[in-house]
Amino acid sequence: MTIILLGLLAYLIGSVPCGILVAKTQNINIREHGSGNIGATNIARTLGKKEGIITLLGDSIKGVLALWLSSYFLNDSSELAFVGFMAFLGHLFSIFLKFKGGKGVATGLGVFLYLTPLTALGAIVVFALTLSICRYVSLGSILGALSLPLIGIILGNPQAYYVAGFGVSTLILIKHRENIGRLLAGTESKFGKK
Repeated sequence: MTIILLGLLAYLIGSVPCGILVAKTQNINIREHGSGNIGATNIARTLGKKEGIITLLGDSIKGVLALWLSSYFLNDSSELAFVGFMAFLGHLFSIFLKFKGGKGVATGLGVFLYLTPLTALGAIVVFALTLSICRYVSLGSILGALSLPLIGIILGNPQAYYVAGFGVSTLILIKHRENIGRLLAGTESKFGKK
């Protein structure tokens, strides 16, 4: 029963739409601007870098917070991975947004920063290298996410962590399907361009 309640709590924490809340401070419905996405990239392009950073931190903290609270009651890797995945699902399918949401990159990062910081750091390095070479945030996010389970296996993480990493990376890939189409067509916006 405890794991179910903590999973629901994690889902609710993950459901908090940080990007929408940040945009509302400027009386803007972010879903009607830019790409329409509620994540940090669209916030930064529409409102500015400071607001984008705040959104990135807020969405990341959701994953950390859900696991930090749950760690007082759980210590099994499978249970913690489940709670983290529920926070991630909350961001993708927010109860506050009629089960719609963002692409999950920042919240997934927060989950893995708590579960296995070295794995998260490896994914950040993959993201940063991709961004520096290609200037595509979406491609960096996709490759960073896909690296999660691979890095987890290499580092010898508990099986539950790299299984969760596989689930996170798969859903992030699906959420980026429109970006993938634009990347293939050569129409995807590069970092630093409106």
